[in-house]
Amino acid sequence: MARNNRVDLRLDAPKGLRSSNLVGLGRTGHSRDRFGRFTEAIARGMGTPWFLLGLTLFAVSWITWNTLAPVEWRFDSVALGFIALTLVLSMQASYAAPMILLAQNRQDDRDRVQFEQDRQRAERTLADTEYLAREVVALRIAIKDMASKDFIRAELRGLLEHLDERSDERSRPDDETDNSTTESRPTA
Repeated sequence: MARNNRVDLRLDAPKGLRSSNLVGLGRTGHSRDRFGRFTEAIARGMGTPWFLLGLTLFAVSWITWNTLAPVEWRFDSVALGFIALTLVLSMQASYAAPMILLAQNRQDDRDRVQFEQDRQRAERTLADTEYLAREVVALRIAIKDMASKDFIRAELRGLLEHLDERSDERSRPDDETDNSTTESRPTA
């Protein structure tokens, strides 16, 4: 029964498909993210003038103490070339380089995600622009088929004149129409 609850670590599966990490950071990756943020904070701190100033003051105070302090209080030898200081600075550099690389890798991942989002946004913008261009062309075609104001006015004027003529014909007295018909008839 204990075997069923055991997490099956498969080394032949890609990293993303493994059920947990070998180093015990958990399944969700929160510890890995916390460590990444920690390394970024350190790398960001190392890139400041205050860090350089602090490191310089540390080295100067180390050298000053081991040069001017009484011999019994010194912990690093001037004669040996400050071996302890060299070891401390080498250790700091050996930890700083991987932390800076980890921070750069995280920044590369963020840049990659941002690039992908920008690409998707550009594709959506292009698709929207093409759709709007098609709609504008459809509207232009529809407007060409529509009658213009001048055409409608001319048609209405023509209809109005026709109606005026018809109303004039109806309003004439019958005798005028009879006279005109009798005048046009030949007399016998």
